[in-house]
Amino acid sequence: MRAVGRGGLDAFDAGALSGPLGARMDHAIKKGAARRRELVELLRPYLAQVSPRVKRELPVARRLLVHLIETRGDEELVEGETLVKVVTAAAEPSKRIRKGLRWYADLPFRDELPAPLFRLRKADLVPVTHIEDIHWKDGRLHVHGHAYLAGLSVRSRRFNWATVVLRGPRWLPPVRLRTRRVYAPEATHGAREPGCNYDWSGFTAELSPWSLRWRASARAVVSGVRRLLRRRMAVPETTTWRAEIVFWSRGARAIGLLRGAALGRTERPAGLEIRPGWWVRPVWTSDRALQVVLQPNRAELVGVDVDTERLELRVMLPGRSVAKGHARLGGHRIAADFTPVPEGTLVVVQLAVPSLVNEKDGRRLWVEPKGDPAASVMLSSAGETRAVVGDREITVLGDRRDRVVVSAHRIRPVIHSVVWEDATLILRGKYPDKAGATHLSLRHRSGLMYTLPMARTGDDFEVRLTPSAMDRFGEAVPLASGTWTMSVRHPSGEIVPVRMEHTALPGLDEDPRTVGGRSYRLVSTRFDVPVVMVEEVRPADEKGVAGNHQLRRVFYPAQRTQPLREATVYVVNDGRLYADSVRAVFEERLRRGDDGEHIWIVKDGAFEVAGATLIRAGSREHYEALARSRHIVTNSFLPTWFRARDDQVVVQTWHGTPAKHIGNDQPHMRRDPRPPVWYRQAAEVRGWDLLLSQSPWATKVLRRAFNYQGEILESGLPRNDVLSSPDRAERAAEIRRRLGLREDRPVVLYAPTWRDYDRKNASVKLPAADFFQLLVRFHPMQAMPNVPAGAIDVTTYPDTADLLLVADVLVTDYSSSMFDFVATGKPVLVFAYDLDKYAAKRGLYLDLREQAPGPVLSTGAEVVAALRDIEAVAASHADRYEAFRATFAPRDDGKATARVVDHIWG
Repeated sequence: MRAVGRGGLDAFDAGALSGPLGARMDHAIKKGAARRRELVELLRPYLAQVSPRVKRELPVARRLLVHLIETRGDEELVEGETLVKVVTAAAEPSKRIRKGLRWYADLPFRDELPAPLFRLRKADLVPVTHIEDIHWKDGRLHVHGHAYLAGLSVRSRRFNWATVVLRGPRWLPPVRLRTRRVYAPEATHGAREPGCNYDWSGFTAELSPWSLRWRASARAVVSGVRRLLRRRMAVPETTTWRAEIVFWSRGARAIGLLRGAALGRTERPAGLEIRPGWWVRPVWTSDRALQVVLQPNRAELVGVDVDTERLELRVMLPGRSVAKGHARLGGHRIAADFTPVPEGTLVVVQLAVPSLVNEKDGRRLWVEPKGDPAASVMLSSAGETRAVVGDREITVLGDRRDRVVVSAHRIRPVIHSVVWEDATLILRGKYPDKAGATHLSLRHRSGLMYTLPMARTGDDFEVRLTPSAMDRFGEAVPLASGTWTMSVRHPSGEIVPVRMEHTALPGLDEDPRTVGGRSYRLVSTRFDVPVVMVEEVRPADEKGVAGNHQLRRVFYPAQRTQPLREATVYVVNDGRLYADSVRAVFEERLRRGDDGEHIWIVKDGAFEVAGATLIRAGSREHYEALARSRHIVTNSFLPTWFRARDDQVVVQTWHGTPAKHIGNDQPHMRRDPRPPVWYRQAAEVRGWDLLLSQSPWATKVLRRAFNYQGEILESGLPRNDVLSSPDRAERAAEIRRRLGLREDRPVVLYAPTWRDYDRKNASVKLPAADFFQLLVRFHPMQAMPNVPAGAIDVTTYPDTADLLLVADVLVTDYSSSMFDFVATGKPVLVFAYDLDKYAAKRGLYLDLREQAPGPVLSTGAEVVAALRDIEAVAASHADRYEAFRATFAPRDDGKATARVVDHIWG
């Protein structure tokens, strides 16, 4: 049975080929010849039944694939690259070609196939829109944003018109807003297409509420007559208009919904009361599309009473006399008392507090008078209510559309005031939970978290934070770029979110503050959720895909033609850390008095370094430094755009001897066809001039895993020299002080590696105990750990070598840290709870059960038992420990850095 839409268009086939089936086609084409053959054999019979009109109206890339599958031979499609070329080109940013007044896609085989196949149709001409601001001024609604077609530059006002149109229900005539194009360079900065200019894609539109009022009045008359014919009273109705933009640009005409609100005040536009009880409100749908609503307040909240047993809500139905009906809270129908009064009808809704406090989600309140449609209860002039009941609170609040929402939850901190004092952000508010939290947590989407003290006086609290100088183990670092959410951890262990007081939202200062080249904003998103937003301040020509494209394709190649400088660039983990063997090499050169130019690449303001020039990752200076510096020292892969010059020296220190399979030895790297990362690795490795190795064993593994044919220096790892340095005791004491460790208990460092197949798992398998101090350091590729009580999370500590230095025992699994730690002579416990699974999925280079420097344990209880008797455990594995050290770390004697510096710089 076929589902046919308007105009005979087969809606089922169109939806399938444009959506899930089309996506499966793209996926199968990339998976090799066998999958392509299966695709062609299965798809051809189906395509023979699809209407030509459906095929003609498909998006251009799918249209081209369908045509090729139907007309080309099997061998060309299966064994050749015909289909792959189309899918690959379609995945790139849109390229468009104009012929006369029509636009065409720049895709493969354009010179071989009929031009109509490449013509851009309605499915391809979907505008990209974004709304920057919505506000009322002088009784008119003003909307500011930008709209453009991807791949179609908008460089000026010429031949560039736009109109915002509001389309209402059915027969109502649309509302055309007064619209004009404006200069909006931020559209170019935020675009995904390189080489395109959307500077004049901005628009501003203006709406007079009168345009809505007369249309809604006409609709009300028609609706009222219909109700009267059914012998029912007329009821004021809400009328909703969806916002679209229609624009013509360089011969292309497109229509699309206005979507995408900027975070902050644009997400919560205010309404305007045009006459008593009637409001015009711009609102956002769940899919972020803009609508304008003309809405009567048919039911208004007039009072709230709450005690430990009941919550009473009083609602007025103005101008309406009703004796019967009921209420609804979310999807639950509940009893209500309807009492006619001179002003209308008073409705009393009573809810049982013991039942309400068990609800998890907030629910909207509705009133359903008998014979009338349901009316959403509006907050109107009634104040919001927050009532404490035990350790929970019941709230009666208005949402972003002023509709009443009733909820019960753990008592939440509510921010009433946000003030900036220079670079310090001060948050003040109410938190009536006497037994509640005393610290506020800032959490990044990556899992990184800072804990700030919350000064509490009665129900009031105050939190001070300086986003540009957050404490990280005794050093001041800025908040990382991105969005930071706020919460508190209740003593019960529950995470309680922080919210904004709704009455404080109109005056909330959401303007950015710039400190040290970084921008900080406190924004209330999703109506009342406060977040701190951080980003680096970049010049306009470095922003977005367009800026990166210019730097990579124009600026960097030009710099590679310039003479080299006698400078050294140091990069650790893309600029995230000042650590590892790269740090050791840099500090050794400074110790020797090397006065050459030293450059450290820093990402996101992650660290400060004395004695070197710091360059922001991704900046113009970053490209120039990698193009023109004689030496580059790194511990991981460099940016994809980097290509080593013949007269440059790239020193790859790598980040340890691998226990798990890396490089070409990983299962996914052996697939056919090769994944993109295989080609990326091959290009990177060709640029290495020197690779450091910890041992002869590691040399063989690294050479095979990377297919590296160049020079390898078996120097040992410079990062481990600190473990054997003469001043290690003094340095360890300083690190213990920074970490707040006690001197009377041993320190256990738990440092597992990451799981490719379980990266979101944040559980810590090793329990804490009272006879040792537990440090937990998860791999950066794993989710941030949920550290047990009594343990210290050191995942964000910058240099692992410092942690190895203070540890008395290392507990690890398949991490390279076991090869480093044996230089200390201290015990190692291998906690491999998933050894067989990990070996099967990722693969290991050594047999841990036979070669590990300590016992291989499978449960946390076994590890704790071994720690209780660690001296006996270490003694029983002493021979294996020494054999492991001799095989895997023979040159970690404290002189590895000197060997490297002597070898390269003499």
